[in-house]
Amino acid sequence: MQGRGGAMTLHVKTRVLPGNRIEVTAANLREGEDVEVTIRSLSGNAASPPRGILDYLDSLPSHHKTQQQWDEYERQFQQERNSWDR
Repeated sequence: MQGRGGAMTLHVKTRVLPGNRIEVTAANLREGEDVEVTIRSLSGNAASPPRGILDYLDSLPSHHKTQQQWDEYERQFQQERNSWDR
């Protein structure tokens, strides 16, 4: 299956092996080829994954905030900075 930019996309199910290892075999990939692997637990029992950079960026104040909201953020930030000088 072709993905973005002509890159191949494979969907493979596998099992976690002893030692919490995962092995993927794909005959249509070349040895030494760079690939990206995303892992998603199908059991629902896995612990929550650590927050990634996109989660962090999504948690930041959005550019969709009103000027009044940005002014309030700036006021709170300045108040915090002023407390450091005491």
